[in-house]
Amino acid sequence: MKKSLYVLKIAAIGIAAGLCNGLFGAGGGMIVVPSMVHFLKVEDHDAHATAIAVILPLVVVSSFIYFKNGYLDLGKALPVAVGSVIGGISGALLLDRIPSHWLRKIFAVFMIAAAIRMLL
Repeated sequence: MKKSLYVLKIAAIGIAAGLCNGLFGAGGGMIVVPSMVHFLKVEDHDAHATAIAVILPLVVVSSFIYFKNGYLDLGKALPVAVGSVIGGISGALLLDRIPSHWLRKIFAVFMIAAAIRMLL
């Protein structure tokens, strides 16, 4: 693949992930992981790990803007953040133990559940 096309694909994935994160408060992983796997041919485990690194700046910027505009409830966000850190550590440690075919199926179930919840 030409380097310029590859860079363009990476930029498009980043813009889509940022847009979804800014609009919906989520979407980084739902956009980045499948895009990296299908468009950039990145292995599942690598795509999940890279998505987390990509999501960090999205979260920092979006959280700042949400806070500035009065949308962020720190009383609720901080306890959830503590739980998220525990879950993030657990998930990162488990990632190597889950085969790619199961990781893909588990991720698909979460994406389908999120889609159904949003439709209802």
